[in-house]
Amino acid sequence: VHTTIKPKEMVANRFTTLYRSGLLFIVRGYAWDGPSGPAIDTSSFMQASLVHDALYQLMREGLIDINYRKDADLLLYKISREDGMWTLRALWTYWAVRRFAKSAITNKKKIIKAGK
Repeated sequence: VHTTIKPKEMVANRFTTLYRSGLLFIVRGYAWDGPSGPAIDTSSFMQASLVHDALYQLMREGLIDINYRKDADLLLYKISREDGMWTLRALWTYWAVRRFAKSAITNKKKIIKAGK
């Protein structure tokens, strides 16, 4: 997926790579929870939520700056519209992530590993 987020150097974690050109690559098998909150899981929202979650994870891990949050949120809107989401729903979704999703970046989740 082409994004407007262009880091100075390529960044990557186990599941995603964001190139300097803004190209985001997400590995097949990346686990995400689909659209969050009171959202309805529809085909017009799945790809957008995947990309949005991957970008938020890169921010949460400190691999890209939190100042890219608005770019990620706008990309959520853009992809949703391209995938057929109604304009009003896409605008509401954009408003909701702008208003409520910052904690998804700033709340670092403790990783709990299963026993051997």
